[in-house]
Amino acid sequence: MSQTVWFPGLGRWSQRLGIAVLLGGQVLLHSLRGKLNPRHTLDQMAVVGPGSLVVVLLTGAFVGMVFTIQVAREFIRFGTPNLVGGVLALSLARELAPVLTAVIAAGRVSSAFAAEIGTMQVTEQIDALYMLRTDPVDYLVLPRVVACCLMLPVLTLLALVVGLGGGLLVANQCMPSAPPNFSTQSRAFSNPGM
Repeated sequence: MSQTVWFPGLGRWSQRLGIAVLLGGQVLLHSLRGKLNPRHTLDQMAVVGPGSLVVVLLTGAFVGMVFTIQVAREFIRFGTPNLVGGVLALSLARELAPVLTAVIAAGRVSSAFAAEIGTMQVTEQIDALYMLRTDPVDYLVLPRVVACCLMLPVLTLLALVVGLGGGLLVANQCMPSAPPNFSTQSRAFSNPGM
């Protein structure tokens, strides 16, 4: 039997995967050639960074607060409330801040990129780029990829800081002796050599 009978979307999926790999290779080659338009890159950085900042900060703050509430309750039950800050810092730095920032960027930024490029395709602006001998990868794709690569780590660091601040705020309300222990444990978990 054919492959499509056993896996009915495999042909279309593999075709999309191949196109994505080819586009990724083109982006890599064009970036190595240095064909980057600084003005378009700065415009896209403004869309990715400041455009997503409020949502990322709110999400980071509330994730830090909720995580601290959940962890503090269990650690108080086991008699180790002084570990809450360290566990929050470790989980935010390793998992929560990068994953949530990436999810927000994927939801907000990539949908805006897709809508903009889709509109350009429908209104034949991409065909006009070909007529003007402008490569759409240089003009449309490369600035967006570079903007995401530059701004997502910054947004992740800001989410981490705000998440720790939100956790400290909640720990201050839940546990009376939290702030000194919270800060000390956060630093101790972030520097394992201490």
